[in-house]
Amino acid sequence: MQKVLQEIHAWLDREKVSYRSLHHVPTPTSEDSARVRGEALETGGKALLLKIDDQFALFVMSAARKLNSKAIKKHFGAKKLRFANASELKVRTGLVPGSVPPFGRPIFELDLYVDQSILANEKIAFNAGSLTDSVIMPVNAYLKLAKPEILEFTQPA
Repeated sequence: MQKVLQEIHAWLDREKVSYRSLHHVPTPTSEDSARVRGEALETGGKALLLKIDDQFALFVMSAARKLNSKAIKKHFGAKKLRFANASELKVRTGLVPGSVPPFGRPIFELDLYVDQSILANEKIAFNAGSLTDSVIMPVNAYLKLAKPEILEFTQPA
């Protein structure tokens, strides 16, 4: 959605963060996104809306890794964990699967958790509100702005 992209650009500009914005063909997968961005798959920040027991939160991980749901359940002492469905995602973000940028507040009213795999890269690349718009920015600037809680919740793909 154009509104989310505009909010992200305005926020990054206000904070004087250097970033690259890219408009491209639709990229439904992380591999497609990496290819059109000219970036390594590891650089991709995959944002997942998960429901932990009865709370939703946003989890961001390297696109080259896979989710370790046991680690999340253990950290939160949760009994249930699942992915949000498309309608839940639409209600909470206004977006479609694959287009959610890796931000909680002020972009989305969601708690934000980032996996340690993101810290291994100098930059993070992500779809920014649509399947046709990406932003690439330094990881240190992303972490400073996003203010996530850093956890370990992935495993090798």
